[in-house]
Amino acid sequence: MHKKSLLFNTIILLILAGCSSLGFAQQVLIQGKVTDSLKNPLPYANILAIPQADNQDVKFAITEEDGSYQLGLVKQQTYELTVSYLGYKPQKLTLTTTDQNLVKNFVLQDNPDQLDEVYIEYTPPIVVKKDTITYDVSRFTTGEERKLRDALKKLPGVEVDRAGNVKVQGKKVTKVLVENKTFFTGNSKLAVNNIPADAVDKVEVLDNYNEVAMLKGLQDSEDMALNIMLKEDKKKFVFGDVEVGGGIKDRYLLHPNLFYYSPKTNVNAIGDLNNQGIKSFSFSDYLEFEGGFGKLLDDAGSYFSLFNSDFAQYLNNQDFTDNVNQFGAFNVRQSVSSTTDISGYVITSNSKTQTLSNTLNAYQNIDVPFTEDRTEQNALNNFFTIGKLTIDYDPDHKEDFAYNAFVKVTNNDSNGVISTINPNQNNSINTLTDVTALNLKQNVNYSRKLSKAHTATLEATYNFQNDKPITEWLTNQQILQGLITLEDEDTYNILQTKKSKSHNVNAIVKDYWVLNNFNHLYTSLGINTSFNTFFNEDAQVLQNGNINTFSSDGFGNDFGYNFIDTYLGLEYKFMIGIATFKPAVYYHGYLWRTEQFNDAVTFSKTLILPQFTSKIEFNNSEKLNFKYRLNARFASINQLANNFILSSFNRVFRGNNRLENQLYHTATLSYYKFSLFRNLNFNLNTSFNKRIENIKTVSELNGIESFNTTIMFDQPEHNWNISGRISKKIRKVRYNLSAQYSYNDTYQILNNTTNLNISKSVSSTFGFETFFKNLPNLELNYTKDFNNYKANGNENKFENDRFEAILQYDFLKDFIFKADYTFDKYNNKNQNITNTFDTANASLFYQKEDSPWGFEISANNIFDVRFKQQNAFNAFIISDSRTFVLPRILMFKLSYKL
Repeated sequence: MHKKSLLFNTIILLILAGCSSLGFAQQVLIQGKVTDSLKNPLPYANILAIPQADNQDVKFAITEEDGSYQLGLVKQQTYELTVSYLGYKPQKLTLTTTDQNLVKNFVLQDNPDQLDEVYIEYTPPIVVKKDTITYDVSRFTTGEERKLRDALKKLPGVEVDRAGNVKVQGKKVTKVLVENKTFFTGNSKLAVNNIPADAVDKVEVLDNYNEVAMLKGLQDSEDMALNIMLKEDKKKFVFGDVEVGGGIKDRYLLHPNLFYYSPKTNVNAIGDLNNQGIKSFSFSDYLEFEGGFGKLLDDAGSYFSLFNSDFAQYLNNQDFTDNVNQFGAFNVRQSVSSTTDISGYVITSNSKTQTLSNTLNAYQNIDVPFTEDRTEQNALNNFFTIGKLTIDYDPDHKEDFAYNAFVKVTNNDSNGVISTINPNQNNSINTLTDVTALNLKQNVNYSRKLSKAHTATLEATYNFQNDKPITEWLTNQQILQGLITLEDEDTYNILQTKKSKSHNVNAIVKDYWVLNNFNHLYTSLGINTSFNTFFNEDAQVLQNGNINTFSSDGFGNDFGYNFIDTYLGLEYKFMIGIATFKPAVYYHGYLWRTEQFNDAVTFSKTLILPQFTSKIEFNNSEKLNFKYRLNARFASINQLANNFILSSFNRVFRGNNRLENQLYHTATLSYYKFSLFRNLNFNLNTSFNKRIENIKTVSELNGIESFNTTIMFDQPEHNWNISGRISKKIRKVRYNLSAQYSYNDTYQILNNTTNLNISKSVSSTFGFETFFKNLPNLELNYTKDFNNYKANGNENKFENDRFEAILQYDFLKDFIFKADYTFDKYNNKNQNITNTFDTANASLFYQKEDSPWGFEISANNIFDVRFKQQNAFNAFIISDSRTFVLPRILMFKLSYKL
């Protein structure tokens, strides 16, 4: 494997060296300033250089804040330079380059009566207006791009990662629109991987995006939207593509995309059927659905609740030995009138997955250290359907109404076997699960401009959740002795039934009072209510059909939890020069009640939670933001239910109905600078958290079996992160450097001993990416990680190395070759353990110009690697695991473009 890696790396470096030498040769630099007749600089003016020779590229530049520019041109070529700025007469110049750099300044004359004249003769490649950047896509693409992602990667300042996430100027795009209408859910992944590149005319980047125009400047928005403008012949047209494929060992692929757009009706349909292990819907997509729906309060616990849900556990699983995916998505939007839009989507997925892993768990920092050898094999079936209906009513610029209805239905089942070998037992446990869940949400948003000074909003959400998971463990040996009482049988059948329901109603009314252009006063009044029930029964199913319940051991919950939070908020927003400040204070009154088997307890308390935000905007491309907040988070019903419950075949948990709220400080500071002129992007972020009061898990460990409960804990714990990234494009190569440092200290209570554990990590990545038009393009990244973990006086050190190479070559006009290679190396410095893993994929695509037919040969997992070696650690376990993956897959694909 190391010989393969060395050979591959050598080839990549030779290609890079050749490409770089070609890219940096034969260049001459034209620079200067663009000003008006009064010598005032004109920022964001466009300089366009059109070559007379057909084999040369069009070049362009954009002026900086001081009006300066730089333009790289090919030596010994003749160009027609056009300098333009809205409201000024464009200036033209014919220029023949020599071997020498040149300084050339431009003075533009006012043209107040013809503000749009600049657009008559040509469209600028980039137009920058305050929070909006508009790209003319045709100026940056070759016509060989297949999907939107391929076109976006060629736009200055735009980055698209392999998962389909988009960043502009280093900031993540949170919403994608097509012709000013939300595309499906607004998630970038569906858009960039499915919209055909040849349908796109322009791309608008909208910073500080707000769906309700009247609230822009009132609400603090960190959202960034991407608005895809279609070509004229695609604005009332059916377009899309269909891809089919087959391969060795009965591999197959079917992937149709269909889009219909007209001024009043938009219809999108996407399908995917494959057994290549390709998931069309991931956990990050799931978070977009959940987080984008009526967020009234920032709740850190919501993420962890979603992350640990049965549905999310399946979506997070990316490594399997066999996988079949069936995915379909349908989206429609209809303009009923000039003021009303109705839209909706349905997304459904059905998949069958098989997984296999082997893990060595080294238990440390206990009285008698030992090692467990665990093998887990699972067959999973997952089905879900997600639907949403939206009604938008905008009668005028002073009023906006939106109604959303959302439904999610899931049904997951699995059949797994866990084999464990450890000093206390050699056991095999068959685990069966069946999880059905229903989630309904309704959300209303209403905004109205009451007067010139006052704007009011109302947001209300109702959320219903009904989960019914059933788990069954079968084993021929007793487990959890001393915690559960089992009757002797050849096979022990332990059945767990859980039922949980929740009704949540949230509402907030807010008044935005604009005292003047520099002073605003905002008042909020809101209520959050939650009514929850949780039932579980753990029992042994005997072979004669009788039930041996564990109620005498303290198992089983019939728990109720009601929670009401009423609050009043006051925010004062004021501006001093280029800085905006907003101190705020929220007064909360909490009332909650728990009930277990008719034993009820009621609690109440009040809290004052301050907030503070500030923004310093040096210019459109340089900003400094600071946020501070004191947070309170209350326990979930699972943490409160105070009878025993089985968490797994080797874990028992008991809640604590006396838990109150966690209290913690959060502060973030971010600096961002971007320059289209210098092709420079710089970001620096730091965050600090201090937990004052915390809900802490208390564990008792006996071999691999553990008993856990929760208590309130008042020792302070801290978390600090700092990260930075700089990106610079020099001619045809963009260089990226990023680094991150993380510090975390937490207390752990294990076997009646409290210890402070400290973890530190440093990660840095250096990479570069080429942007040649007629040569191979290569992206190389190298990442180095250092991890240090101190627990119970012991120190563990780990290092990771990761190398990634991505190659794309468009050649002979009609061919596209793609290849990627990844190499990972893990080193446990204390135990002198080294693990490596590498994988490679490649494809060759052919489509004759102006032909709708395309052909592709692809190979995934070229080296036929059968498992990934991974490592993890916590306070008392160091895990070394092998996760088995799909074998080599060879495919032939046929595509047809509509």
